[in-house]
Amino acid sequence: MVIRKGKLRIEVVRSNRKTLGLKIDQDGNITAQAPYRMPTQEISDFVDQKMGWIEKHLALIEEKKRERELHPPELLSDEDIDRLIQEALDYIPGRVNYYAAKMHVTYRSITIRNQKTRWGSCSAKGGLNFNCLLMLAPKEVIDYVVVHELCHRLEMNHSPRFWSEVGRVMPDYAVRRAWLKENGGEIMRRMTG
Repeated sequence: MVIRKGKLRIEVVRSNRKTLGLKIDQDGNITAQAPYRMPTQEISDFVDQKMGWIEKHLALIEEKKRERELHPPELLSDEDIDRLIQEALDYIPGRVNYYAAKMHVTYRSITIRNQKTRWGSCSAKGGLNFNCLLMLAPKEVIDYVVVHELCHRLEMNHSPRFWSEVGRVMPDYAVRRAWLKENGGEIMRRMTG
């Protein structure tokens, strides 16, 4: 379902959630996340109340877009990618071992990949995958991704229990996660092809 407010298009996604929320992605797509039974009028009224917040965020997205057009990211060469993969192979397994021991979890393997959309993943069998581009992020952010994936060894979802576990191991994870949300897109845009 879609709600229109002037030129704005807001997609409504319903789920088992109890509260209403708004999300704007880096392309400016707006999503209202609503409980299944919430009346459409209530969602529309909520969007009206949040219009200032929406317009502010859309303006920031436009500003970043103009900045990227004026200063496109320096693309990484194949040699750069190979170097980042080697750096990740030298660095990330040590961080995984450190946090796995601290958290009392096991894993099956570590793979370093060159990915355009994900920072890391954890398979049901315990295979951990990490993006070599993490090596362009601060060490604290790399640690956050390591902890995030290891927490999937305890909870294979993003439930409140999962986030509680992340917070137990890394109380300031929200700051590190925010850095990745804020800057990760720019790093990903350095990929060629």
